[in-house]
Amino acid sequence: MTTISAAAGSADLETVRHAVAEYCDNPSGFLALNDGNSYFSLPDVPGVIVYRASGPFLVQFGGPLAPAEAAGRLLDGFLGLAAAQQRAVVAIQVQQGETGLYVDHGFTVNQVGASYALDLAGFTLKGTRFMQLRNKIARAFRAGLTVTESSLDECADAVAAVDRAWLGSKGEHAKPLEFLVGQLDGPVQAERRLFLGRIEGRPVGYISYSPAHGSRPGWLHDLSRRLPDKVPGIMEAINKTAIETFIAEGVPWLHFGFTPFTGLSAEHEAPGASKGYAWFMRWLLENGAAIYPAQTQLAYKNKWAPVILPEYVAFHGRARLSGLLHVFKAANAV
Repeated sequence: MTTISAAAGSADLETVRHAVAEYCDNPSGFLALNDGNSYFSLPDVPGVIVYRASGPFLVQFGGPLAPAEAAGRLLDGFLGLAAAQQRAVVAIQVQQGETGLYVDHGFTVNQVGASYALDLAGFTLKGTRFMQLRNKIARAFRAGLTVTESSLDECADAVAAVDRAWLGSKGEHAKPLEFLVGQLDGPVQAERRLFLGRIEGRPVGYISYSPAHGSRPGWLHDLSRRLPDKVPGIMEAINKTAIETFIAEGVPWLHFGFTPFTGLSAEHEAPGASKGYAWFMRWLLENGAAIYPAQTQLAYKNKWAPVILPEYVAFHGRARLSGLLHVFKAANAV
């Protein structure tokens, strides 16, 4: 393992933005730029590692944002940082092509869920498989829904009103998720796109999209909220409007992002995966709604017949349930 030097440290936002654009093949990679993240870098080594500290863990977001030849050096350095702080490392949303790197560095790697992607080339909602979805969207438009693309500056009050109603519907102690989901505002807001739905002039829901880079470039459907008391189909109608816009622009892919505990398959497991942990992931899909609303998210994403892309959690050493707990603590889920 590389011994961490006194010169090792963090990175500025422009360095991270460059790393996301140049090196990232994680469709959720833009979340690296969320407020509250920390960044690890090494002198004379390109790239960064994105993480948050949570109790006895450093929770890494995705793999190293670095050229392939530098990823191992960065990961070694990051493990040195964790050791210096007497913390363990757990990495979430590791991509399938990165699992070998983590296994080689002494991690236990298990599939933790999947991300979902829509190939927009030739995409259409025609046909019987999308009949229910079309009907739901039509119902929202018949109720008077209009959808416009706006900047956050143009509709900040409307978005804030939706946010308040949405969070209020979740219960007295509800907290908005972060880290593994998108955000609004901040220094990179101009790179996001916002589609807002209104009925009779009143804001009823919105979806924010962030850039997706790598082998499936396009946009990430990364934050969506709606009023709880409105007609069904609002979010689907907003997304349909965005899809039509993206197709007209020649955008190749729309990503729906990561949903834990879903898309699990034995054929996707990495060498040395924990069998007990794999069983626990399947159990959480059925019983873990209090931790993460996986079933609700999966139902929405599956309506669009997306491609399923496995994603992984990597524990330095053995698989530890406490590591997963701190992933969700970092995400404000528990």
